[in-house]
Amino acid sequence: MIIKVTNTQNFTTYDWEINMVFAQQAHIDAFALNMAYGDPTNEPSLVNAFEAASVVGFQLFFSFDYAGNGAWPKSTVIDLLTKYGSNSHYYQYKGKPFVSTFEGPQSASDWIDIKEQTGCYFVPDWSSLGAKAALEASPGAPDGLFSWAGWPWGPNDMDTYVDASYMQYLDGKPYMMPVSPWFYTNLPGYKKNWLWNGDRLWFDRWQEVMYLKPEWVEIISWNDYGESHYIGPLHENAYAAFDIGEATYNYAAGYLHDDWRSFLPYLISLYKTGTATITKEGVQVWFRRAPAAACTNGGTSGNTVSQFQIEFPPTEILKDRVFYSALLGSPADVSVSIGGVVQQGSWSDAPDGGIGIYHGSVPFNGNTGQVVVTISRNGAVIASMEGESIDTSICLGGIQNWNPWVGTIFADTTISATPELRISEQVCVNGTGPNKFARLCGFSCSYGYCPVGACVCTAMGEQRPLPKPTGVKGYPLAGEDASYSGLCDFNCNYGDCDPEACGTTEVELTVPTVSDFSPPACVSGTGEGNLAGLCSFSCTYGFCPINACTCTGEGALVLPPPTQNVSGYAGTGLDASVYGPLCEFTCS
Repeated sequence: MIIKVTNTQNFTTYDWEINMVFAQQAHIDAFALNMAYGDPTNEPSLVNAFEAASVVGFQLFFSFDYAGNGAWPKSTVIDLLTKYGSNSHYYQYKGKPFVSTFEGPQSASDWIDIKEQTGCYFVPDWSSLGAKAALEASPGAPDGLFSWAGWPWGPNDMDTYVDASYMQYLDGKPYMMPVSPWFYTNLPGYKKNWLWNGDRLWFDRWQEVMYLKPEWVEIISWNDYGESHYIGPLHENAYAAFDIGEATYNYAAGYLHDDWRSFLPYLISLYKTGTATITKEGVQVWFRRAPAAACTNGGTSGNTVSQFQIEFPPTEILKDRVFYSALLGSPADVSVSIGGVVQQGSWSDAPDGGIGIYHGSVPFNGNTGQVVVTISRNGAVIASMEGESIDTSICLGGIQNWNPWVGTIFADTTISATPELRISEQVCVNGTGPNKFARLCGFSCSYGYCPVGACVCTAMGEQRPLPKPTGVKGYPLAGEDASYSGLCDFNCNYGDCDPEACGTTEVELTVPTVSDFSPPACVSGTGEGNLAGLCSFSCTYGFCPINACTCTGEGALVLPPPTQNVSGYAGTGLDASVYGPLCEFTCS
């Protein structure tokens, strides 16, 4: 559970204790103390945090942030691990003090000595390299890997292809999987203004955790208010990021996310033990408080060119909908009232066997007013969550707040309901994939064959009876690669031999230069007026900001030329928000 230490500058020991108690109530085991080098908050916060942990009985470990203020000196890391690594409240794995990072692959070689002198168990996040290169950066240094890729691309739902890549290259070494509920940031001082699709992310990601069963799950984050993915409480004295980041307004204040923790005891028990018991039914709700059209988008993009992603208007990413999940012991009905206008809801996802977490959403449909979500069974109300209002007049400075409000209500009565099958006894019963893999995975995953390198499992449950085998041997078509092999073999044998992907003649397979599962990048673009030349150059290399350029071609990312030690800035009289990033990229 990532906690940004810099945001605890004004925490007392008691503040730490309260946050740890909240985390314990959610069945979270430890805080990963994300620390930037040289931050004056670090030293006093560590003293308070470990003192609080001793009172509460909580665990902590270090996550050294190499991106915030640059690289950590090796000696400083050794000193901190030597001082705190043997503390009884420092998290140990296999008898060793556990330590992670945010980035820092340029210092990878340091960790050979750090491990030798501290005996730590090292699981870094070197996501900028990808799994294979991260393991090669300093062979033998990582004991496992953590990925920061916890958000989907563009309008897509979250998939598990990056996770699968990590698990493949780790080849039995442990993987720490990221889980996050949201992402929105608008901090010009940090050159950050984008969002990723979080509409159903919190639900989807936990389903993916159950299927992949990683060694650890790290939730991003507890208190990163500037990126809107906090699930811890708000603290009025912890909003420095909005001042330092030159935010137009504080988009976290008043937007509670605590209730994203409400179903974690059930989910974490399911993940850790394979089973969990529901004692109280309830409903969890999240939505943005203003329709998208009510405000300007604040210059926010969906996706970010800072990671060479194709950018979208945010309205193509996030939808004007009320999202809800319900923890239920048996099927129930759901209705949503917005300003007194009632819609009968439905479930897009339901647990196999009827016990577990259901999920769905309804559109705003132009309605405003208080949101009330009610779950009922046979006409009797189980619980009714009375939330905040959807309002067209709450745009601060006329700018859309893409951060959601979250609420939960539980029933007053208790029950006892446990899924019949443990997670280890379940198989995939629904899945998907991109392009030609959509049909292949849709069929095979429904019968329990859902290879993680090719498909995304979206639901688990009891094994379905397999169709009668046909005896047909399926192979990928000419021009395809080995990712299709197992699927064609399975599907053709069971009666769904997709002619667009599979045949009955074995042919030589291709070796792809780009993964079938990587999203496209921009490979050509243009702009108006004196932006034309800048956009033509930068869009070729995947850097095609939507506020300045139009992407005209998509394909595999073309790596830009080696960077030069040249800084570029917007010319006098030109809009720095439009020209600045382009000039910086093209000149460098």
